[in-house]
Amino acid sequence: MSENETKKKKSLFSLRMPQGGDLPIHLSILFLAIFGLLMISSASMGLAVNNPLYLPITLAKQIVFLIAGYWFMRMFSASFSFDSLYSTHFGSWSLGIGASLVAAGLSAAVGGSRAWIRIPISGVDLTIQPSEFAKVMLILIIAAYCGDIRKRYAKASDLWTKPVLFVLGYMFIVLIMQRDLGSMVVMGLISLICFEIPSHPQLRRIQRVLALILLIGIGSVFLILSPMGEKVIRYLPLQDYQINRILSAINPFIDQYDAGFQLVNGLVSFASGGWTGLGFGNSVRKYTKFPAANNDFILAIVVEELGIIGFALIFIPYCIIVFRLLNYALKMKSERGKIILVGVAMYIVIHALFNIGGVTGMIPLTGVPLLMISAGGSSTLSLMSAIGIAQAVIMRYKRGEFE
Repeated sequence: MSENETKKKKSLFSLRMPQGGDLPIHLSILFLAIFGLLMISSASMGLAVNNPLYLPITLAKQIVFLIAGYWFMRMFSASFSFDSLYSTHFGSWSLGIGASLVAAGLSAAVGGSRAWIRIPISGVDLTIQPSEFAKVMLILIIAAYCGDIRKRYAKASDLWTKPVLFVLGYMFIVLIMQRDLGSMVVMGLISLICFEIPSHPQLRRIQRVLALILLIGIGSVFLILSPMGEKVIRYLPLQDYQINRILSAINPFIDQYDAGFQLVNGLVSFASGGWTGLGFGNSVRKYTKFPAANNDFILAIVVEELGIIGFALIFIPYCIIVFRLLNYALKMKSERGKIILVGVAMYIVIHALFNIGGVTGMIPLTGVPLLMISAGGSSTLSLMSAIGIAQAVIMRYKRGEFE
């Protein structure tokens, strides 16, 4: 192995920021990784009461995914370039993720969804959620096909047909086969926002249509959560558990011991935490029959133990990462760079809004994790890989490789 290869290998595991990358983003993602691991260990204690092996296995899996995620973050920050979007490997990865979505859709249902591929390893139930990787892939697909198109009179269909087919294909599989409405909506929102960034005149018509769809979607959410919502949802093609989630968001106390049980317990945790919380590890709710305490509802445990201060420890790093990404996106002229940076920022923002909104009862529960905080390897790998790609864009912008 040459000296350069040795240095490159060591750099993949170094805690130092990649040369030319953004330091606040790097430090924020490291802080979230450590804080998330601590909160997962605390939130998992209640689930480990009747199974002593649950806590060490959960922590071991999360640590492995964090190490792997950090390796991918470093690798992508060092190797990703816009040329990667036009390689044969990129097309293969796009189709491969589509195939993995189908494989997950053919798996056994968990909580009404078929979103996970199970990989049994030495008695450990390891799961992969392909839809998390599909969210990042859609950002890259839109950047590849719609960004920096110089042919002024190119056909509109040549610009948007392929990315729209990928977006609709991924969303169709996730909604119909996996029955995962939350992930489908997240994919749709990220894609809609990314499609609005390219400035090619042939894309303006479809951009207007997509903007209208976005406005109609936002208006529909307000309508469903209004006093008329209970009547409206009866006419929607939703499954019973999805209808119950919407009804619980409107009033969780209608069925507080069944459909609204999880949300009511989450609200009690928030009320118990106050400003400073009960202390790390001192949550009471995690020892009750509180489902999803270490993943979808981990924010409730964070606030119960650490109060509003604990919420700020998540909120501030999120804001730093999103602000820095959007700040660089505004500076650069490259549409491909803008799409990638804005897409990664929206990945974080939409996940945070959906999770926080669901836990607090502001919107129906979607099963969307709180990135880097909820237990889950797929979301960790996906976000850290996305951050690595964003850092690569920032590094190359700083070096003057594009404007």
